[in-house]
Amino acid sequence: MKVKNIVIAILVIALGGMIVYRITKNKAENEKGNDKNGKKPPIGVSAVVVEPQEFSNTISLSGSIDANEQIEIRSEVSGIVETISFTEGSNVSKGQILFKVNDIELRAQLVQAKTKESLASENERRAKLLLQKEAISQEEYDIASADYRTTKAQTQLIQAQIGKTTVRAPFSGKIGLRSISPGTYVTPTTLIAKLVSTNPLKITFSIPEKYATEINKNSEITFTVPNVADKFTAKIYALEPAIEATTRTLQIRALTDNKNGKLLPGTFANIELPLKNIKDAIIIPTEAIVPIQDGKKVFIANNGKAKEVKVETLTRTDKDVVITSGLKIGDTVLTSGVMSLKDEDDIKVKTK
Repeated sequence: MKVKNIVIAILVIALGGMIVYRITKNKAENEKGNDKNGKKPPIGVSAVVVEPQEFSNTISLSGSIDANEQIEIRSEVSGIVETISFTEGSNVSKGQILFKVNDIELRAQLVQAKTKESLASENERRAKLLLQKEAISQEEYDIASADYRTTKAQTQLIQAQIGKTTVRAPFSGKIGLRSISPGTYVTPTTLIAKLVSTNPLKITFSIPEKYATEINKNSEITFTVPNVADKFTAKIYALEPAIEATTRTLQIRALTDNKNGKLLPGTFANIELPLKNIKDAIIIPTEAIVPIQDGKKVFIANNGKAKEVKVETLTRTDKDVVITSGLKIGDTVLTSGVMSLKDEDDIKVKTK
């Protein structure tokens, strides 16, 4: 029993000694890290002095290439397709006949309508002569005149329907694959083919609302497309008159030449949009920015201490970011160790 108590006492003494040693060592290390007055030495940091610069602002965006004009070709009247006058995948000209629907019944109806019109015209002529001789009343003449106008309108209606049996290209472009053959019965719901105008092409994209006032009509943009090494240009020709409320963006369209046919509608486009040059811009390295819950902040040197400053940014490049508020020319912005800095920490600044 005595041996057991002795062992326990030795263990307690050993443990106590280790605790005292650890406390003493930590205190010595802390004292070593402080100066003679017991304070921590200044933290060494790198910094840059803010100087005014001219900034050529360009933002990268995603967009899509759209056809200048694109429609689905359909027949306005129902009937049997008599002839097809286009080749799939070929270029067609505005006004070119694409296909013809059989109109034999309509032409028979037209002959009948013209006969009625001729008879009604003669009746109206006779009624007019009788009215002049006061042989009939004004009401009887009005009935004859109305009958003539009705038959004339019926003739014009049938002529219009006959005109619709010949379908022409509404604009020049490339026609796609057809879904009918001669002899097919078509209705206004039947898709015949698609007609696409591919020169010029439209580039459609959206920009954040904060850049909306910096976009001018007729400004040029550059863009690239996947799997094509060439860089293309386009000119802005239209802007939406209002910001899209759900996305807070402004939609823009530009036109690009496509005479060589390298671009296809529906392709994804990588756009470089130049904005207005900013004179006397405040530009700092991106590593100086510290993200916080409600925005961004930086640290500046202030009489040997770190001072926390909340900032607002406009745009950034690979290395720099443009500051719109929070800093002024001449401020010394800290660029190293900022993630571990606290407001009012003592610092020793080394400017670049």
